[in-house]
Amino acid sequence: METTVKTVVTFKSSTFNMSEPREYFVNPSCFGDDLAKWLAEQLRSKGYQASEVPGQEDFGWYFTFVESGVEHCFVIGHRAGDDDTEYLWIGWLERSRGFVASVLGGRQRDVQPDAAGAIHEILSSSPQIQNVRWHLRRDFDSGRQKTGTPTPFSD
Repeated sequence: METTVKTVVTFKSSTFNMSEPREYFVNPSCFGDDLAKWLAEQLRSKGYQASEVPGQEDFGWYFTFVESGVEHCFVIGHRAGDDDTEYLWIGWLERSRGFVASVLGGRQRDVQPDAAGAIHEILSSSPQIQNVRWHLRRDFDSGRQKTGTPTPFSD
């Protein structure tokens, strides 16, 4: 039976900067640079090739890393949680692709299970991170976040 890889992850953490906009942010709520740097650093400490400096989007940050010779991109953003003291981080794992393949949906196809496993290992083993939940992209995009599971794999 083929394993389905869940590529969207949510988790809680108040460890990373969520209150002080930096002058280099594209917009004032573009938090997550320190989280992206930390994740990439954790991957490098485990022997992965990972970006030294994350890139910025208007909603968050991203970095690339290589798993089994395949480059992946991990994008991270946030939204306020149930109260103002807790924050829900949202990350999604994609394949790094060229422009044409990206336009044709190639970023969501063929994500290596071990790439999701590497991100999961870091998040789930850190005391700074709580409530790690993995989601199928189609479920998450449809608002069905309650279907998340503790690992990125489901049969």
